[in-house]
Amino acid sequence: MAKCHMDCIERPLRTCFEIIGHFIGSHPWWFFIAPLIISAGLGTGFYVLKENMSNGIEEQFTPVNGQAKMERKYIQETFPGDDSMFSSLRLSTDGTYATFIAANDRNILTGESLQEILDLDLKIRSMVVWFDNEPFEYVDICATLRGTCSSNDILDIIGYNASNIDRVNLTFPWYDSDLGSIPMYASLGNVKFNKYNSAVESAEAVQLRYYLREDNKTKTDLWLEGFMNLVSNESTTSIMVSYSTSMSMQWEFEESPASIIHLFSVTYAIAIIFSILSCWRQDNVRSKVCVAAVGVLSTGLAVLTGFGVLLLLGQPFVMTVASCPFMILGIGIDDMFIMISCWQRTRALDSVPDRLADTYRDAAVSISITTLTDALALFLGCSSPFGSVRSFCLYAGTSVAFCYLYNITFLGAFMALNGRREAENRHWFTCAKIPEDKPSGKSKAFSICCVGGSYDRVTEREEIQPVSRFFERFYGPVLTQKWIKACVCVVYAGYLAVSVYGCSTLKEGLDIRNLALDDSYIIKYYDSQRQHFSEYNCNVMVAVKQAVPYWREEGQTALSSCIANFENLSYVNGTFSWFLSFREYANATNLNISSQQAFQSHLHRFLELNSMFRQDVNWSAGNEIQASRFFIQTLSKTTMKNMLLGLRRTAERCPIELLVYHPAFVYFDQYAIIMDCTIQTILVAAVVMLVISLILIPSPLCSLWVAFAICSVIVGVAGFMALWGVSLDSISMINLVICIGFSVDFSAHIAYSFVSCSKTDVDEKATDAVAHMGYPILQGAVSTILGVVVLSMSGSYIFRTFFKIVFLVITFGLFHGLVFIPVFLTLFGSCGKWC
Repeated sequence: MAKCHMDCIERPLRTCFEIIGHFIGSHPWWFFIAPLIISAGLGTGFYVLKENMSNGIEEQFTPVNGQAKMERKYIQETFPGDDSMFSSLRLSTDGTYATFIAANDRNILTGESLQEILDLDLKIRSMVVWFDNEPFEYVDICATLRGTCSSNDILDIIGYNASNIDRVNLTFPWYDSDLGSIPMYASLGNVKFNKYNSAVESAEAVQLRYYLREDNKTKTDLWLEGFMNLVSNESTTSIMVSYSTSMSMQWEFEESPASIIHLFSVTYAIAIIFSILSCWRQDNVRSKVCVAAVGVLSTGLAVLTGFGVLLLLGQPFVMTVASCPFMILGIGIDDMFIMISCWQRTRALDSVPDRLADTYRDAAVSISITTLTDALALFLGCSSPFGSVRSFCLYAGTSVAFCYLYNITFLGAFMALNGRREAENRHWFTCAKIPEDKPSGKSKAFSICCVGGSYDRVTEREEIQPVSRFFERFYGPVLTQKWIKACVCVVYAGYLAVSVYGCSTLKEGLDIRNLALDDSYIIKYYDSQRQHFSEYNCNVMVAVKQAVPYWREEGQTALSSCIANFENLSYVNGTFSWFLSFREYANATNLNISSQQAFQSHLHRFLELNSMFRQDVNWSAGNEIQASRFFIQTLSKTTMKNMLLGLRRTAERCPIELLVYHPAFVYFDQYAIIMDCTIQTILVAAVVMLVISLILIPSPLCSLWVAFAICSVIVGVAGFMALWGVSLDSISMINLVICIGFSVDFSAHIAYSFVSCSKTDVDEKATDAVAHMGYPILQGAVSTILGVVVLSMSGSYIFRTFFKIVFLVITFGLFHGLVFIPVFLTLFGSCGKWC
């Protein structure tokens, strides 16, 4: 076959849009007013925005069916907590608490510093808060242990007297007292101790915690707010205080959208100004200023409608969705520039319906490809296990669909109305009829302000714009020079090499602190915690999920070997277990526990003496141990992902059925799936994009080049975002999904224009493609970057990440569309023969 056209879809689509364009051009007012009415109606969904807000951090930024959530459910059912015997070690959630870190660069364990800590502690415990016109204090809502509020170990050790610090022989990381061994690593940070006897010589930080009961959330929230107000206003001389609460991150996260609300008006103002300036013409009739303004309005209506309909349907609105309008603005304006460019290539003397029909015929496939790829990429993102990604992709995908619909109807209708004005040679601003040429005797100022309507008498088209002329007469011919092609290939090789290197350094997982604003008080707390308390990590609970014959040697050996396997891990520091403590107790008191009856009898006595261990044993109705748990202390010697997966693998290798759990694992689960999930989503989306390109671009080889551009841009974005300090997490995953759609846009425009060109020489085809599409592509790229550039000034990591990745996507997409793909299309001459 001499040709390999696949236009069985493309040709009918062009014809269909030609008919639609002619109909809209004949009845523009219908299609101009209807979207306004629809937007006004569906926009009422914003009245229920508050009810649909869903900003739970765990709900939105952790895997929906994460393994740790299933493990937490098992722990809660098997080991229900005892409110009278509070133990932070045994919490299945983070609990409800307030905490502060007092730090001193030299030594916090001095009388002066400890006295300030004691004074602050007293103020916190005696702070009065009002609820339902009744006062209450910490003692009224605190988590209790044996009838009293749970206390802070370091203050108990010194007897709440700062001068006692010189009389106490502190040891680290454990301190032996009459009540047993106390973990000092949770209270003291940056400790210097004697390596021979573990005696503490100095420390730089002390951390205190105040746990609350969870039976009245309104009451505890009021106390936590009071705590933050008190500590934030407290002045100290010898210590630096940072603070946080169990609700701080949630409250700070909910403040993030407010930080960018004022940026919406700035963004749309920039978009309108840029669109007007890029569409302004010296010709006062042919100027497209009003079309540009309506194009921006069209995208605003699309967001209003898309968001409104989903809010009316009760779809959750997550904070990450707030960045959608910035992206939709870029997509809508990009399509507008394509439509304006196609309108300018129509015959100026044709009727308005005919001109709009020709515009739709030429622009339909290009904007359909970009819309389909953008929308499908986003809707495919709805399969993500992260709620924040699902919500963003649903709102963005729906808005993209409405943006496409409104560009075809609302914007197209206004282009027809504007075409009628041009046909009557009326001024773009005053709508008064003006002459095409300057009348004799009139000033130069008159010719600038009151003359217009000229067109090329040979082609009967509007005059070519200077930028388009630059692409046609200079850029295209230079780009197709052989030595320039060679340079482009070298530059691309360098781009690919840096991208691959960046991908090899890509970090995974969301740092929870990034959900707060940069100037949040909680950032100072996390910095202090990382500086002073980073050596020791989670105290992980290990649940024994089956009945084990603890009294038999084989049962003890199996369990001991499992414990040994955990302790052999480089990031495990030690084990805390009722089983080991009971065995030591039996050996110390010469008890025989080799039979089931003796074991259970003595165990009950042991649990009476050590009542805290009761929460670690689950008895069946037949008085048999059907499940139990022990704890392992981990160190910060590896990544969260390696620790999580390493502990789970160790548990799976044990001959006894085990489960490892810590409340933080609910968040760490993202490390286990984020990479696989992202790769899977990108691959599926890339295949779908390829299918769309094959259907709508009548050349299989050129469609493959579009698919190549998708993969190339994604690799580039992933690599450079790593070099820019962005990790792979649920937030950047959202943007990578966007990347799939955006990476198609510019290359698809060029590839389709290349295929549609009637010339036979590949260099001429490439020159013609960049001449026709270069300026609209450049306009679309610049408008999209301008649409998100204000986010770079946001105080939120979420929105700055959105800017960084969209900037990379558009920049690399622009280079692929205007540099790499045109050159590659010319290098493979067979494509020219096939097209």
